[in-house]
Parts: sequence; C-alpha cells; structure tokens
Amino acid sequence: MTVHLEVADGVGTLRLDRPPMNALNIAIQDRLKELAEEAAERADVRAVVVYGGPKVFAAGADIKEMRDMDHAAMVERSRGLQDSFTAVARIPKPVVAAITGYALGGGCELTLCADYRIAADSAKIGQPEILLGLIPGAGGTQRLARLIGPSRAKDLIFTGRQVSADEALTLGLVDRVVPAAEVYEQAHAWAARLAKGPALALRAAKEAVDTGLDAGIDTGLAVERTWFAGLFATEDRERGMRSFVEEGPGKARFS
Repeated sequence: MTVHLEVADGVGTLRLDRPPMNALNIAIQDRLKELAEEAAERADVRAVVVYGGPKVFAAGADIKEMRDMDHAAMVERSRGLQDSFTAVARIPKPVVAAITGYALGGGCELTLCADYRIAADSAKIGQPEILLGLIPGAGGTQRLARLIGPSRAKDLIFTGRQVSADEALTLGLVDRVVPAAEVYEQAHAWAARLAKGPALALRAAKEAVDTGLDAGIDTGLAVERTWFAGLFATEDRERGMRSFVEEGPGKARFS
C-alpha cells in the first residue's frame, strides 16, 4: 500500500510509503483521502501524525505521471488532488506533520494541512512548481498565504526556492526544529498529549479557528460562541471544572 494508518494509544499515524521519495501519484492521493476520512471517523483515533518516514516526507508530485496528462485530463483530476489534501485538513482532531528530508511541492502542501509542524534540522521545504511552468495545485496558493502571509508565500511560490528548516522556522512555515532522529518521536508525543485531552473541546477549538480564518471574524465568533455554550453540556466540561476547583489546574482526566 502507498499509505498506511497505524493506531496506538489514541494516536493515528498516516504513513506515506512509496519509496524512495514518496512521490504523490494518483494512487497515493486517493489512498490518503480514504485513510484521512477513516481517521476522522474512528473513535480510537484522538490525534494524528502525518509522516513520510525517517528519510523523506514527500518530494512532490509524480512528475512522470503528470507529464503524460493533457489539459482535459488535469481538469478531470485537479479536484481529486485538492480533495485528498482537504480531507487531511478537515480531520476534526489535532494533526501534526513530522517532516524529514524533503517536503517539496505537494509534500509542502500536505504539511500545510496539519495544525502543527515539526521539522528535522536537515529538512528542505518549498513550492518549486513555478520551475515546471506551473503553480501549486493542492492548496499551496491558499494555505501557504494564510499560514505565513501573502508576501512571504509569494516569494516562495514565485522563486520556487527551497528553504532550510531554520528559515522555515523563522518564516512560520514550521513550528519546531529538532534533530532528524527525534522528529517522529516528538511529533508522536505532541499528538499523544492531545489524545488525552477533551476530544469535543479540541474539535470545537479547531473548527472555530479554521472557520474564522476562512469565512471572516463575524462567522468565526458565531461558531465560537455556539461551541462555547454547547460544551457546557458535556461530561468533559464537568470533569474539567470539578478537577480545577478540587485539585487545581491541569489535572483533569477526560473521558
């Protein structure tokens, strides 16, 4: 298989597995969508790690496959390409990208679908589509600008240059840089910590933030207050407040 979903202790790992470079062909796109939707639905998955393995995250699309596609074929396929990445972005649980080696083109775009990004100190990240006479087609023109701002996003997209992990951290393209051997361990630890949290409240927080960014602050505020009030009907809210009063902050165990 080109992508696996491995679940342990509440953490689901979406593992890209198409050596040597995890080129994102149609088969891997479709399987990614299928497994992202499965992770979204499974009750035993409380948080998700997206990982390409110890050597490379994903070095972009399968150029040999794309080269044989004409305009009509890409019109037919482009929605499926975007939908596979959007399925990851819409997982209603915390998602972290564990970035090793190259995360280029579609690989970079896939990291943008996560809520948090941990990169190896040797990672290289970029959107090189312009060097092929193209633009990013899996959400890069939209998610990258939302993450790091339009002018920085345009610089990366216009030039197609690769950035080091340190520059990516400065740009806000990644959130943490660690030694390569620690990338998955730290990503899994981030996910495992949140897997023990209040699942519905985490879902609410993610939806409120994402909705506000996409639809504007008024809509975001409406979603926020609806979820805020609704969470008062949950057992986790009762547990959290009781624990705070009786034991102090940060000691609640959620169901």
